[in-house]
Amino acid sequence: MKQFIIALMSIIAFGSGLFSQNRIDIILTEIEKNNTTLSALRNSADAEKIGNKTGIYLENPEFGFNYLWGNPSVVGNRIDFSITQTIDFPTAYKYKNQISDTRNEQVELEYEKQRRDLLLKTRLVCYDLVYTNALKSELSKRLIHAQRIANAYKSKYDIGETNILEYNKAQLNLLNTGKELESLEIEKAALLSELIRLNGGLLIEFSESEFQSAVIPVDFEKWYESAEQNNPLLAWLKQEIDISRKQAKLNRAMSLPKLQAGYMSEKIVGEHLQGVTVGLSIPLWENKNTVKHAAAHTIALQSIENDNKLQFYNRLKIFHAKAIALQISVNDYRMNLQAFNNSDLLEKALDKGEINLIEYILELSIYYESVNNLLDLERELNRTLAELNQYM
Repeated sequence: MKQFIIALMSIIAFGSGLFSQNRIDIILTEIEKNNTTLSALRNSADAEKIGNKTGIYLENPEFGFNYLWGNPSVVGNRIDFSITQTIDFPTAYKYKNQISDTRNEQVELEYEKQRRDLLLKTRLVCYDLVYTNALKSELSKRLIHAQRIANAYKSKYDIGETNILEYNKAQLNLLNTGKELESLEIEKAALLSELIRLNGGLLIEFSESEFQSAVIPVDFEKWYESAEQNNPLLAWLKQEIDISRKQAKLNRAMSLPKLQAGYMSEKIVGEHLQGVTVGLSIPLWENKNTVKHAAAHTIALQSIENDNKLQFYNRLKIFHAKAIALQISVNDYRMNLQAFNNSDLLEKALDKGEINLIEYILELSIYYESVNNLLDLERELNRTLAELNQYM
């Protein structure tokens, strides 16, 4: 029977954790839809993508018109008309278009990074609220208990069964518990206000007080491969290297001669001349060192990418190790807290007069501190997992 009750309690706790997690997922979806910062970033990204598509086409055609008066007048007037088009080396347009497309992919990656950062921040606020609600529930129970103790000692004091010192201790215990609960209410209100701010100012409720069951990846190396592929910053750097390589090719193409072609017409008295005009622009100095600069920039970006990969790997490795250690600590704490709970025994000892009130409060505070420590560990475990799973 006892094993059945324990199993039933585990199922209830697990179900509560899942409900809490589902509620957090719903909140994340709502905030992603309503957050004004994300909306502004989306509009900015769309504008930047349009901007990346400028400057990749042919230069504007040049139109020329001349009207010259002859002197002496018998020479007659002269009318010139011309239209020319400058054309870069053909491969330049291909690289310009490729760079533009990659830049637009980078814009989306930057937006994705901002989105993930905001959702992580929201998730951490939710975990703080779960912790606050759980601790508030504990303190509410403690307040009821402290009130009962205070009332009992007031009754004893009124009939002379206890002294003023014991009466004052009971009242101070009630006062401290009440003020601690008030402080927690202030913290909860601040966290809810932050959640509402993230939700674009729209009201949002959050009453969950159970943490989800922690799931930590067993094979870190295999798990990390997926995390690395989903990291928008690393993907952005990889594309930046690709852009730098294409920029080097573009600079080579821009260092090749430009062609000018067009039509020209000239009219003078009794004559009309017309035909094609062809020119060649030879870039001797304008693009000097641009290819070398692009190549050096590529090497620098590769170093930055390698450094970011290393930092990212080590950071997640630390979070993974921390999460495992915290999970072991939480499970151990919870098991021992249930085994060594003396709250009922302490109350019986107090009622029988085996211990005085100050001893009772001191001993009970040790248990209360242990419950608080367990909640702290559970919050830290879930916050660590949120950081660990940000890119999954």
